[in-house]
Amino acid sequence: MISNQILQSTIDGLKAIARIDLCVIDTEGMVLASTFAGAEESQSAVLTFVESPADSQVLQGSQFFKVFDEHQLEYVLLARGTTEDVYMVGKLAAFQIQNLLIAYKERFDKDNFIKNLLLDNMLLVDIYNRAKKLHIETDVRRVVYIIETKYEKDSNALETVRSLFSTKTKDFITAVDEKNIILVKELKPGDTYEDLGRTARVVLDMLNTEAMSQVHVAYGTIVKDIKEVSRSYKEAKMALDVGKIFYSTKNVIAYNNLGIGRLIYQLPIPLCRMFIKEIFDGRSPDDYDEETLSTINKFFENSLNVSETSRQLYIHRNTLVYRLDKLQKSTNLDLRIFEDAITFKIALMVVKYMKYMESLDY
Repeated sequence: MISNQILQSTIDGLKAIARIDLCVIDTEGMVLASTFAGAEESQSAVLTFVESPADSQVLQGSQFFKVFDEHQLEYVLLARGTTEDVYMVGKLAAFQIQNLLIAYKERFDKDNFIKNLLLDNMLLVDIYNRAKKLHIETDVRRVVYIIETKYEKDSNALETVRSLFSTKTKDFITAVDEKNIILVKELKPGDTYEDLGRTARVVLDMLNTEAMSQVHVAYGTIVKDIKEVSRSYKEAKMALDVGKIFYSTKNVIAYNNLGIGRLIYQLPIPLCRMFIKEIFDGRSPDDYDEETLSTINKFFENSLNVSETSRQLYIHRNTLVYRLDKLQKSTNLDLRIFEDAITFKIALMVVKYMKYMESLDY
């Protein structure tokens, strides 16, 4: 169904050209859009016209036209006046609205197709048959972006994304839940993953400035066939989750750049608990005080360099050594030894993952 705003914009444009007042009314006599006041007075005439077999008729000094959607009466168009010019403009307006119905229906059909494609709700044979009917190419390179907004049903963010990509008719913008905008983007033959990253940053910057929205952008890998689009979508979803758990400072996350977070994300929770219990004897590595945790994180940031870490923490080297020795006594892990440092780093990431998964259960 066409929105009333679109109908109003259409007849306003036609009036500006032809200087003839128009009105769009539904089959129950409700005025949906009008270029003049008092259109409600035509309700009885509209109801009479709806029941008549004629496609056009002169009533109460105006031309009435029926607008059909696949043989189903959808609207009545009223053009004020009885001259031939009014009749011609009315026919053109009815034709324009009928074409809008077709265009919006096709867009709706494509949107449904893309949603079902992303969610794996279609058989393989149906994918190709529907794509052919909707004139969607099946063997081009595509990638799926997920744009997660801070607020549910962020219409400003959705409209901004549409304004960025709406002119590119081969790109599809849809949503499968309240907070995520999905962009299925068709790529040029020479586009690389660097180009995908640049596109993601353009979307991020545009939403931050234009829509005043805080967003995260994640994207999957490039696929070459339409049946693989759902895979790119699942990869983008995974990238979004992994990014929120392990790389919270990043606003753009690529599936092919998830590092060790990709492996940890796929571990079963019972195995994670077993690992933490084995290494820390039932304690959690994030149970340590803030001073100890900040020391550990800074030590990792400086590639286990004692001198540089103590300098950045503004503490004496011996103080840092004392803290590391104290940690070694409680965990049997010496962070100055690479293997122990790796074990502790992975444990911190595993705990983050466990907390995230537990938060989803509430």
